[in-house]
Amino acid sequence: MSQADNAQIRTVTEAEIEKQREYAALVSTAVSLRYPQGAPKAFVHTYGCQGNVADGERLEGMLIESGYELTDDLNSADLVLYNTCAIREHAEDRLIGNVGALKVIKKQRPSMKIVLCGCMMQQEWAAEKIRKSYPFVDIVFGTHAIYKLPELLYRNFTSGKRVFDIEDEAGVIAEGLPVHRDSNFKAWIPIMYGCNNFCSYCIVPYVRGRERSRDPQIILEEARQLVAAGYKEITLLGQNVNSYGKGTDYNFSKLLRELNAIEGDFLIRFMTSHPKDCTFELLDTMAQCDKVAKHLHLPFQSGNNRVLKEMNRGYTREKYLSLLEYAYKVMPELSVTADVIVGFPGETYEEFLDTVSLVNEAKFTSMYTFIFSSRKGTKAEKMPDPVSREEKGKWFRELLDAQEAVAAKRSASCVGRTYRVLCESVSKGGLIEGRTQGNVIIEFPGSLDLIGGYHEVKVTESLTWILRGELIS
Repeated sequence: MSQADNAQIRTVTEAEIEKQREYAALVSTAVSLRYPQGAPKAFVHTYGCQGNVADGERLEGMLIESGYELTDDLNSADLVLYNTCAIREHAEDRLIGNVGALKVIKKQRPSMKIVLCGCMMQQEWAAEKIRKSYPFVDIVFGTHAIYKLPELLYRNFTSGKRVFDIEDEAGVIAEGLPVHRDSNFKAWIPIMYGCNNFCSYCIVPYVRGRERSRDPQIILEEARQLVAAGYKEITLLGQNVNSYGKGTDYNFSKLLRELNAIEGDFLIRFMTSHPKDCTFELLDTMAQCDKVAKHLHLPFQSGNNRVLKEMNRGYTREKYLSLLEYAYKVMPELSVTADVIVGFPGETYEEFLDTVSLVNEAKFTSMYTFIFSSRKGTKAEKMPDPVSREEKGKWFRELLDAQEAVAAKRSASCVGRTYRVLCESVSKGGLIEGRTQGNVIIEFPGSLDLIGGYHEVKVTESLTWILRGELIS
């Protein structure tokens, strides 16, 4: 799909969704006959971002509606579904390796279905590679066909033939899909899909389509149902949440305020924000809404203006730092995290040092740091890239050292303070892991019944990335 393509973004009709429910019922009948000893088992694994995770919960919901039960045991599965990612080469390599390993299992159990979907499969070259080199894969579909999983299963069951659906389009919005949530106290709500930014290194607009926002009333009702069901944390998702409602009089700030007005004890998070669309209005909204977490994930990618321009990011170093200055002014306790790319094509060491200096100035809580990974079909793929991978690795280490020093100092300042945390899990060392509003983990001794609730924890020790503490309530 070209950047100039303005094909109509489509909302899937209620009749189409009902048709998928009918296909799900037909598949359920078919699998009950094929597996009379009990419901067949489906193993679902999602690669990549939170948006993919949210898609995975809907895929799981449709599989359950189609007569499957979920399993964590790959070797006992009657259906294996990999929901793929295309953002990093590493994720693609892992996927291909894992699919290759299924060949042996498929030979032993020919009735097992293998399904590949998601961002990587939306790319024609990837789908064609699966078609030619992995004939044991049964079903392949892209991001725009997720809602059609029951139909694709039905076609495969009734024809016995492989099914591919990677239609290229601007994108769809499909409401009313069943959702199997992986947690009973934390939930994802996608508020928009796709991206219009076309950063020169990024494949997302090509695999996720154009920006399209969900109806705010549907989002609000979904949130109300989650709060009523006892969910304690809701994370709003979008490739660029700041663009929500663009072209209408209903923007992201208004959505946050209306979600904040829902009665209940819960926290609102969101990601990801694009600096070029981040406004003082949004920062004021965060500051004024008591249920909106004081945590901002704001990827900056580079601290050098020439590199930012080559990346097609749409802002400058100065604009980014001015946003942080205002954000810290209205929210002194704000925690900021970010993404950064090291070794973008043509980047010099001197330009990279501008990134290091921005890190020292911005005082991030943590960062997601990546060495540049070329993506097929992007503008950056064709840019000259003279710096070796080995040299980029040295830069990468230098940047990590800088951020670790910043993070260690910030963590040390937390000792003696008390935070309200949502208890999420148990660490490898047997401690309870709680997460602060600022998205920082605090480990502390406690019982399993704390998980899923909010509790007050006093910090007694600081490590670089996490804190240790003691329960005080």
